[in-house]
Amino acid sequence: MANNNSEIWNDGAWLAHRYDASADAFHLRPVSRSAHNAAAFLTDEYLGLEPSPLVLSRREAKARRAENASLHFILHSAFCASTMFANAFDLPGLSMGLKEPVLLNDIVGFRRRGAPPVAVAERLGDALDMLARPFGDDSAVVVKPSNIFNALAPASLAMRPTSKAILVYAPLSVFLLSVARKGLWCRLWCRELLEGQITDGIADLGFEPGDFFRQTDLQVAAVGWLAQQKLFHHMTRKFGPERIATLDSERLTANPGKALFAAASHFGLGNHAAANDAHPAFGTHSKLGGSFRIEDRHAEYALAQTAHGDEIEKVLIWAEAVAQSANIQLTLEHPLRF
Repeated sequence: MANNNSEIWNDGAWLAHRYDASADAFHLRPVSRSAHNAAAFLTDEYLGLEPSPLVLSRREAKARRAENASLHFILHSAFCASTMFANAFDLPGLSMGLKEPVLLNDIVGFRRRGAPPVAVAERLGDALDMLARPFGDDSAVVVKPSNIFNALAPASLAMRPTSKAILVYAPLSVFLLSVARKGLWCRLWCRELLEGQITDGIADLGFEPGDFFRQTDLQVAAVGWLAQQKLFHHMTRKFGPERIATLDSERLTANPGKALFAAASHFGLGNHAAANDAHPAFGTHSKLGGSFRIEDRHAEYALAQTAHGDEIEKVLIWAEAVAQSANIQLTLEHPLRF
């Protein structure tokens, strides 16, 4: 479907949903604010299939690129309340939060299939321009990519010098509790994550490829967490506190309104009346919908600790030794101040 309507082009409610490498084109689809809020992630699973997307060649997209579009990032290492946090950036008149747009996964796939670095950089820059298109009179977009995007995060910040990021992470013990309580599918996902990190070249912790076959699921999960932590430390040193702030899940969930207010300030967005504990995102389960309180989260983790505590304790001791050997600190510098 072709459409030259400049109003559509300038409207972030037309989500840049996919990148078609064979046609070198972007696919756009309409996604309202309410649809964003209802969807856990910006995938077809939650949005439904779009049979007739607006197809825009990358060349045409570059010609129509919006100037001075403001884009910031929530980067994460999974299971750290980052989806809830991204939901909270639905602040009409100020910002909109995008939760794991598939467009960025498509750029990751393009890179992993062996595309030349220059071609990857060109498409990455154009994809970020597409996602930066604001909703209505909003001043910014805050995108939370999938964590498979993390290897491209340093390049993204380098090519957008006005963009800032908040690195959200769960403490390793909390991360491992999440993996254990989510069961088999999550343990498999951790192996797939590490496989991608090895492909991306960010999992150099001193292991040989065959070592991972002799590690338990939670050991593999810990290696993936440490690989991301190592990358995040690199980013904090490279870009400094002016552009990078860090936030652990326990501080975020204990004071979500204060964290949101501080994050908006870090992004240079100013104040907003809805940036407080009463924001709807903080009382709703970010994946399943329905009411969800911090007490519910604590109860889930207590059950997981009872069921898996012994395994987690042993893996933590092992992972701390791996971290010490690889010179990886388990907490990040430049914490978000609130």
